[in-house]
This record gives sequence, C-alpha cells and structure tokens, in this order.
Amino acid sequence: MNRPTMILRRWSSRIRTSDTADYVRYIEETGFKDYRATAGNLGCQMLLRDLADGSTEVTTLSWWESLAAIEAFAGQPIDVARYYPEDDQYLLEKPQSVEHHRIAASDMRL
Repeated sequence: MNRPTMILRRWSSRIRTSDTADYVRYIEETGFKDYRATAGNLGCQMLLRDLADGSTEVTTLSWWESLAAIEAFAGQPIDVARYYPEDDQYLLEKPQSVEHHRIAASDMRL
C-alpha cells in the first residue's frame, strides 16, 4: 500500500519560564495562524519543557503534505528558521535552522 509522504518540521529554542503563557498566546496568533493559512499544512503543536535554570524549552512541530508546502510557508532555503519581529522579546536563543523528517509510520490519536 502506497501512503502519501508526510513531512514533520521541528524547531526548538528557549524562553524564560515566566513568559510561558504570553509566548504560547503569541505563537498561536503568529506562527500557528500562518501555518493554518498555508495550503498543505496538516496541523501543528507546541511542546514545553521547564528546565532547572528558570528557562523553558519550546519545540514547535508542524506537519506538511510536501516540501513544496513547507517552501510556501518558510521560503527558500526551507531549513532556515522563520522568525517574527516580536520574537526577540521572548527568545533566549534564535537557532538558525530547523529539522525536517519524513513520517515513516504513525498511529496518532489526539
């Protein structure tokens, strides 16, 4: 059985733990809004992990129908992270790249 290829785009950084609620709201209004507005986006999630130093690791996962759909969102080259003007007030670091992974198997029930 041939399944269509799905691509996961993964980005991570860190914020101050005290900014978590504001940052989640901010990303829902910027990045997630732009994901949903891009043809070929299949969904997105944000993961949070509090660290002992008062920072929180943030990871965004977005699922895409194709690399072309990711290019419509991110531009070229697609492995460069996309940032928004207000990111500097939240992010403790701005990694320059993201990861892309082919989904080989899945049984997700949310």
